Amino acid sequence: MDNFIQGDIFETSLPAVRAQASKPTQEVRIPPTEVSRGAEIRVIRSARRRRSISAYREHGAIVIQVPARLPNSKIREVIPEMVEKILSQEAREKMSDQQLFQRAIELRRQYLPEFNIDPISVNWRVMNERWGSCTTLDRTIRISERLNGAPAYVVDYLLVHELIHLTIPDHGSGFESLLARFEGSELASAYLEGYEAGARG
Repeated sequence: MDNFIQGDIFETSLPAVRAQASKPTQEVRIPPTEVSRGAEIRVIRSARRRRSISAYREHGAIVIQVPARLPNSKIREVIPEMVEKILSQEAREKMSDQQLFQRAIELRRQYLPEFNIDPISVNWRVMNERWGSCTTLDRTIRISERLNGAPAYVVDYLLVHELIHLTIPDHGSGFESLLARFEGSELASAYLEGYEAGARG
């Protein structure tokens, strides 16, 4: 499978894509784009599949598995459809402010049990330059609404990040040691980096 997919659907000509274009492969990686809301797309041909096509999230990427013999023309058609399916499903799973607040309380108790400070409020907020922020004076936390519908581990990571800031204002060693308790930090950071790269692209 060549990389006609990238050029035809997302109208980009990244050097990495052009370099792969002449090499048949069982997998094509489409870099993050605004269309995919910052997620890398991985299209995988599977010899075990005869007709079915599936899409799911894996480490922040949208993975689409197609039958090995599926024509390239058909793959062109199904990629936008499957990406939209995943994004729509995630959109239906958006959290309310109250649910976000409750999740923050749960995470504080799980990862920061020695802290005796809970936030007063946790809200989604229009934030285009930052993923989250907190104000220690009134103990409020805000998370960018761009991520409402993102994988749970991404939202949890940001909540833990801001919960720590309620007590520790900087990003020093004390902050880092506490954030390291959250096992999904690396995956969440990769997702956020991919999202930003897609938005810039």
